[in-house]
Parts: sequence; C-alpha cells; structure tokens
Amino acid sequence: MKKIALSTKPRRVKAAFIWPFAIVLTFILASFVATAYFLEVRVRDRALADRVAAVGKLVDQKLSKDTNLMQAVLRTMMGNPTIEAAFARHDRDALLGEVGPLFETLRTDHRITHLYFNGSDLVNVLRLHSPGQFGDLINRSTTIQARDQGKPVHGLELGPLGTLTLRLVVPWRRPAGILGYLEIGEEIGYLVDEIRDSLSVDLFVMVDKDFILPQQWQQGLTLFNRQGNWDRFGTRVLVAQTTAEVPAALNDSMLGRLSKGGSEVFKDGSRQLHLAMLPLNDASGRRIGDLVVMRDITNLQQTFLTSIMAVVLLSLLAGTGVLGLFYFSLDRVERDYRRQHDLEHQLLRLGTEHQRILQIEKLSALGTMVGEIAHQLNNPLVGVVNLAQLAVREADDPQRTRELLKEIHRAGADCHAFIQSMLRFSKVSSFESKPTPMAQVIEETVLMFRQTERRQITVETRLPEPSVVLTVDPILIRHALFNLLTNAAQACADDSASTIVIGLDPHVNPDSGAPGWMLSVTDHGQGIAADILGKIFLPFFTTRSDGTGLGLPVVQHVALVHGGYVSASSPQEGGTKFAIWLPTVNKFASENQSDQQHAAQNSGR
Repeated sequence: MKKIALSTKPRRVKAAFIWPFAIVLTFILASFVATAYFLEVRVRDRALADRVAAVGKLVDQKLSKDTNLMQAVLRTMMGNPTIEAAFARHDRDALLGEVGPLFETLRTDHRITHLYFNGSDLVNVLRLHSPGQFGDLINRSTTIQARDQGKPVHGLELGPLGTLTLRLVVPWRRPAGILGYLEIGEEIGYLVDEIRDSLSVDLFVMVDKDFILPQQWQQGLTLFNRQGNWDRFGTRVLVAQTTAEVPAALNDSMLGRLSKGGSEVFKDGSRQLHLAMLPLNDASGRRIGDLVVMRDITNLQQTFLTSIMAVVLLSLLAGTGVLGLFYFSLDRVERDYRRQHDLEHQLLRLGTEHQRILQIEKLSALGTMVGEIAHQLNNPLVGVVNLAQLAVREADDPQRTRELLKEIHRAGADCHAFIQSMLRFSKVSSFESKPTPMAQVIEETVLMFRQTERRQITVETRLPEPSVVLTVDPILIRHALFNLLTNAAQACADDSASTIVIGLDPHVNPDSGAPGWMLSVTDHGQGIAADILGKIFLPFFTTRSDGTGLGLPVVQHVALVHGGYVSASSPQEGGTKFAIWLPTVNKFASENQSDQQHAAQNSGR
C-alpha cells in the first residue's frame, strides 16, 4: 500500500508572497513618481524654452518695427529740398537749424538717440546728438556695408562706450551721384524693459570684453549715469539689465553652461530662478555677447513640489491600499490553505484506514468466494466419495454398480461444469476492442442461442438502420448477450408462445451526458421480486438450484470494462428487462485495454 507524504506544517503563504509583491509595488510606485517628476521638469524646461524663443522673436519684431520707423523718418528728411541743399553745402548750422527740432522730437517721443550726416567719403558732417563732434571718419560695419552695397543697411552695433545701438544707414542718392549717408540709431536699453513687461521675464545684456575697453565702458557709465562692475564676470561685462541686482549664483561657470544651450535652475534667497541664454550678434554677424533670460519660477516650483507631494501621497495611499487588500487576500488564502492542509491530513488518515478496511473487505470477499467454491464443489465430491464406497460394497451386483457409477459420473460432470463456469468468469478479464457492427454480433449470438436452446422460443430483434458500429470486444459482448438470453429463456414458461425481444436504441448517459446505445433483452416471464433485484449482480447469488450465480456478474463486468453499465427492471406489462449501456466513443475501453497489455507484458517479463 503506497503512502502519501505531506509536510507536517503548512507553508506560510503570506511570507512567501507579500515581500516580493511589496518590493514590486514599491518599484512601480517609485517609477511612477520618478516619471511624474521628470515629466514636470520637462514641462518646466519646455515652458522656459518657449519663453526664450518668444524673447528672440519679440526682439526681432521690435527691431524690425523700429527700423521701419527710422527709415520713414530718413526718407522724409531726404525729401526736404532745404535739408538737401544744406547737406550738399555741408552747412552745419543750416542743418542743425532745420533738423535739430525734429531730432529733439524723435529723441523725446521715439527714443532716437543718434542722427548722423556723413559725407560721401564717410567723414562726419554733423552729429545731431553731439553737434560739437564732427570731421571724423565713420567706418562702422553698417556704414561700410551701406557704401559697398549701395542700399540701406541696419543692425545692432556695439558703441565705444559699451552701448548697444540699433543703427540704420541710408545712402542719399542724387542724379549726379552719392550726396552722402544718413545714419539714425537708438539704444536698445528700453527694449529689454518692454520685453520684461510683455513676457514676465528678466533680461541681462552681456557683451564680450574683447569688443570694449574698460576706460570707454567706464566713461559710458558716467555719461549715461549707470552703475556696473567690470570685474563681476571674467570674459563678459553687463551693459543692460531689467533688475536692480544680479543673482549671486550667476557666475562664469553658469554662463559657460548656458552658452552650450542648456538651462539652469537655482535658488536665490526665497526665489527659484530658471535661466537660459540667447546669442547676441551685431550687424556683421559676429557674436558680440549674450542675452540671458531669467524667469522667476518660485510659484511654479511650489506648485510643482505640491503636485509631486500629492502624487507621492496618492501613490503611497494607493500602494498601501493595494498591499493591504493583497495582505488580507493572502491571509484568507493562507487560512483556506491551512484548513485544506489539515483536511488533507485527516483525509490521509481516513484514506489509510479506508485502505485497511478495503483490504479486510477484499480478504473477506475472497474468503466468501473460496467458501462458496468449496461449498459448490463439496456437495458433489461428498456424493462421489459416498457413492464410490457404496459401489465397493455393491461390487457383486453389476447392475447396482453401473447405477452408482452413473451417479458418480453425474456428480463429476457437475463439478466439471462449475469449474468451466469459473474459467469463463476469469476469461472476462481479457479485453480486445475494435470497431464492430452490432447487428452482426447480435445475429451471431441469436444463432448460437437457437442451436443450444431445445425449446422453440421466438427471439425478435429491433435494430436501427443503418447498422450501428461501436468500438467493443465482440467476444465479450456475445458472451454477455448470450448470458442474458439464457436467463430470459429460463424465465420463460414452458410453451412456444414466449418471445424474447432484443433491442438497440440510442440513449444518453444520465450521469455524464455522454451519448451511447442501450442493448436490451426483454422477456415475458414472472419478473424479479423487489427484495431480490438488488442482489442479482452479486457473485454466486442465484435463485436456481442448478445455477452458479456467475452469469449476471459476468454481464456487469463486461459492461464496466467497456465504460458502460448494466441495469435490470420489471416493466408494468410483466417480465424482466436487462439493458447494457455502451458509449459511442469508448475511451475507457481503450485505456483499459492499454493497461491490460502493459500488465501482460510486465507479467511476461
């Protein structure tokens, strides 16, 4: 008897699953929080990048607008004959009298800071913003380009005093040739203030020290009443700004990182600042400095941190909730598992006891069977012994001796018949199934029955069309059907009017729902009493004095090895109906046959 080994203690389900699940959940939540953080940072950097792009676009728009305004002013002056005549004579006083009031209006209302009249040789004739200075050569980039290209040229230029000026130079043409060049300009300091008001950002205009001298820059501070620190940065000097103070964290190292296209976030006191940089090019295309864009993101950062904390808190709450639900689910599973484990131990003990009981019952059944066999063989053998002793005493009487020997022969024949029945019962265990036409099996069995039955009992068959083919062992089916026909014949009255009906009808297994066929044998005898009906399939049980009690057990065994069952009933019209149910697809029979073949091979070894 094989024993099943189970662990004495149930496994701890929660301990096996809760920690790995907690680690995985923590990783998922951390990944979620990190993803939310980097998305927020990306949105923040994108917002600053958009602001920087807007600054560059707004600078270009304002410079283009102011250039158009200055060009309109110059064209108006060039259309004035009086101004043209004075310029042709290089009459400085006349030019100052004609253009001076206009320049003051432009400087007051439109922030025009420079107005030049230069000769065709680029020598200055008059500076409206500084009349006392004249006669010098004007060789700035915009003037040279206007002379070489013969058309208006504009652009940013760095003045000697450290000022950035938007300049427009227009050639003054006459039919006789170039009269000279008009130059108008405005410092762009106001521009950074307008951009600050429009985009809510602060700007720092920085110029490379290679393009300006410290003395000239200091002179510009004094002239324009500005403050600055030449040594604040190593390679750059601040020429314009929209804030009173420069953040202490803004140094050369940070400017170097900004010049590579990145952005910086740092804390200045209670403020969170975000910086980026735009290159600043002059009219010739040289990069003369940088425009640093600074955005105060204190409120944005506070909202950002609040959002991150909310995400973290919600993630922790969600994770705790999921972990709690998982914990309680595992706790319930563990309790069920423990109950199942205890139940398995109980079932194991019960199974062991059940196997012992089955073993005892098998031994008891074996003893009963041996007793029945001994009883069946003992009676004839006792008669044989007694008759043999009597034949010895009656040896002188030949007639009497022959009668006694006949009785001995009859008793031996009975023992032989019983042994043959036992051998037939044992042969039922062999099984070999194959597709078999059921009509042929039934016809062959009926023919064999008619040859062995002395009485002319009518056998009627009711078979379906076309013929049904089932996977069965034809020998076993004939054996079982022959036993049923023999029992039906024994139940019939001793007259030729008795009829036995064999039927084959489709029938569904009431337990499994599997399709199958019902092979039935019906007689019109007296039927079976209700108290005997439950015992008829027990081995050696019989109500006939000459029966062995093995016919119906053989029929039941044949049905079982085919995966079917056998039933007995007494119809209302009288008689008895035995029916064998056989499945349409006999998987059980195939498995049983394979097992028997393996067993035969193993026993042969």
